[in-house]
Order: sequence, then C-alpha cells, then structure tokens
Amino acid sequence: MTTPKKSASFLCHPIAPVWDERSTLLILGSFPSVKSRESGFYYGHRQNRFWPLLARLYREEMPTDIPGKKAFLLRNGIALWDVVASCRILGSSDSSIADVTVNDIRPLLEKSAVRRIFCNGSTAFSLYRKYLLPLTGKESVCLPSTSPANARMDEEALFSAWAVIRQPPVE
Repeated sequence: MTTPKKSASFLCHPIAPVWDERSTLLILGSFPSVKSRESGFYYGHRQNRFWPLLARLYREEMPTDIPGKKAFLLRNGIALWDVVASCRILGSSDSSIADVTVNDIRPLLEKSAVRRIFCNGSTAFSLYRKYLLPLTGKESVCLPSTSPANARMDEEALFSAWAVIRQPPVE
C-alpha cells in the first residue's frame, strides 16, 4: 500500500515585519515555519537557534515572549522580515517553496536607516538575489541558517559566522 503524497498549501505571510526608522540592519528569512506561523512570530520553533544566537551576539538575556523579542530587535537596530509574501509550501520545507510572491522591502529601506541586509540561510539568499536585488540594488550577505535542519553547523560555528552583524558597516 502506498502512502498518499502531501500537497503543498498556498499560504500568505502572517507576520508583520519588525522595524523602525532607527533600524540599521535587516535580517531576512525565507518564509515562516509551521511553528512560527502557529506562534505568530519569527523563529518560533523552540529548537531554532536564532534567538539564543542573537542574545549571545548582543550580550543580552534571551527574550522569551513576542513583546520582548520585538523590543530586543528595535533596541539593537535590527529589522526582521522574510523575503516571501506568499507561496506554496509543504510544512516548513524551504525546498518546497514555489509560486513565490515577494515582500516589497523598498518602503522599509526608504524609511529606515538600514544599510546592510543579511539573509538567514541559502534559500532566503537565493530568493533575495532572484526577486529583490533587482528592485533594491542592494547586495545582501548570506549567513548560515539558524534552523534546526542545519545540523552541520554547531553553535560556535554559527556564532562566528553571524558575528559579522555586529561589525560596523563598511562605507
């Protein structure tokens, strides 16, 4: 007996971007995971290393609730959003993303102090380069994914790679 194949669902991005006019860097993911969609905020899977990593980089306590996470981001000049506004996706699988519509990040870039863009993982980076770079003209930096699916990178390797976000921008 064969198991029926699951089909990808068409979903719209359910989480608003976090930023203000003082944001100096933008971190873009691809599309929220199932756990993030359920929790209503970015990097909601308890095994995702995003929040512990940022807390360590900024030498702060890890925020544990949504208001605390938003305050942490804004206090540290971080804007957070995803490249994809809507797509077909199977569960949380970035490799299944299809029929993409992207978020127009230009108003965020125009109304904030963002000068550097970082992508959390290769899928976000490739989607950014394909769809948003032609609109913005701003290069981005690909950082290793903080997803638990990226098991080949341990916490120390992630910390070393992500330390670039704390460095001053090159003018």
